[in-house]
Amino acid sequence: MNKENFTISYETFDTINELSPAEQALCHQAEEALKSSHSPYSKFRVGTAVQLAGGEVVLGSNQENVAYPSGLCAERVALFSIGAAYKDACITTMAITAYTDQFKIEQPVTSCGACLQVMAEYEKKQGKPMTILFYCLGGKIIKVKGINSLLPFAFVEDRLGS
Repeated sequence: MNKENFTISYETFDTINELSPAEQALCHQAEEALKSSHSPYSKFRVGTAVQLAGGEVVLGSNQENVAYPSGLCAERVALFSIGAAYKDACITTMAITAYTDQFKIEQPVTSCGACLQVMAEYEKKQGKPMTILFYCLGGKIIKVKGINSLLPFAFVEDRLGS
């Protein structure tokens, strides 16, 4: 038997003002994306803004459906939009935020496992790590470089692509 460990590396910020101007702008765009959320059932809005290396920013918001689980998370809405419209784009940074009228969100909301797996696929496709900003409105931010810190055991099967 072998016992192994891995280390997760990330940064935390107390306010959005501690981020670079470009990262602040991306967080504000994720906040704007909340407006297009269709979340009449959970009342939990999620918005994401994805920065591409060419300068484009693609927004996504969660889209619920009465026939659960037919909806889709904000991250996958944005990533699949990029896959359809910008086939060979390189993603540099994603900002993700959430809001609900039901209660005050006090910590950054992180992505679900399905979204992390899709992020891993796009990162593998582009051959470069992306930066992810989990932005709590009016609060802390978690900054992670590369999906391996979030999903160290992502499903990978290289033989499927050959």
